[in-house]
Amino acid sequence: MYSGSITDIQGLLAGHAQDTAGRTGITVVLAPNGAVCGVDVRGSAPGTRETAFMSQGKAVQECYAVLLAGGSAFGLAAADGVMIYCEQQGMGVRTEDAVVPIVPAAVIYDLGYGRSDIRPNAGMGYAACINACIRVPQGSVGVGMGATVGKVLGMKHAQKSGVGTASLQLPGGVTVAALVGVNAFGDVIENGRVLAGAQKNGTHINTAKYMLENKVETEFMKGRNTTIGVVATNAKLTKDEAAKLAQVAHDGLAKAIDPIHTMVDGDTMFSLSYGSRTADMNVLITAAIEATRRAVVNSVLAVEETV
Repeated sequence: MYSGSITDIQGLLAGHAQDTAGRTGITVVLAPNGAVCGVDVRGSAPGTRETAFMSQGKAVQECYAVLLAGGSAFGLAAADGVMIYCEQQGMGVRTEDAVVPIVPAAVIYDLGYGRSDIRPNAGMGYAACINACIRVPQGSVGVGMGATVGKVLGMKHAQKSGVGTASLQLPGGVTVAALVGVNAFGDVIENGRVLAGAQKNGTHINTAKYMLENKVETEFMKGRNTTIGVVATNAKLTKDEAAKLAQVAHDGLAKAIDPIHTMVDGDTMFSLSYGSRTADMNVLITAAIEATRRAVVNSVLAVEETV
């Protein structure tokens, strides 16, 4: 397992909440003082909330929490609980009439893993905020509760995955970290070896190789896969630079998941700049890619159960 977590960015907190009967859950990353944020959506079947304001030309510069949730589109309801918590803490955009928390969110489809009638809700969102601290459990917790990988042959041949986190310490006191919930269509790989993915008779088939050598239909998996996460740094970034960090985080996904960004995935990565350190942007890009890759690997190494 790789070391570090997203809470190595001083001031950031992360919390999980889950329903063990429903086998679904959520993970929230809190930025109490507001973080410059970015987003990049590469998958073709995404489920997101509050991502439009992150684009160029939008007035709002900061967000106060990022939610990663199970439950497919239903899971976006958990953001309401995160908003309530943030409002109570005074975390949000201050207007003449109220504090309005900005809580971007993305979801994975886990309805076919546990009970499809049990989904994340506002209460679960609030609970994750209460649970937020610097210690970040990995594996089948939070958004990773119902996550699986390697679904080219269907769920019966898939393997359990989860949520992972990792960080890198750079010269000058700069830290780059990532937290990723991995629910991919493809396999998780490292050094050319499948760590978790589609299996037949207990042996990994190597999804990418299998697809190139066999006639494969993937329409049945449409909308059922997604990898979502957050990459963060204590380096001070502009909104455009934060967007770039979210973009390159997908390169980290591509190094650890094969295939990635398919028509049946909804891959989405957020970024947070939470600090005042200075660093060369290309160094941050390189670190963001590696931190994301490590977090994906940890998401399966931390799992102790099977599908």
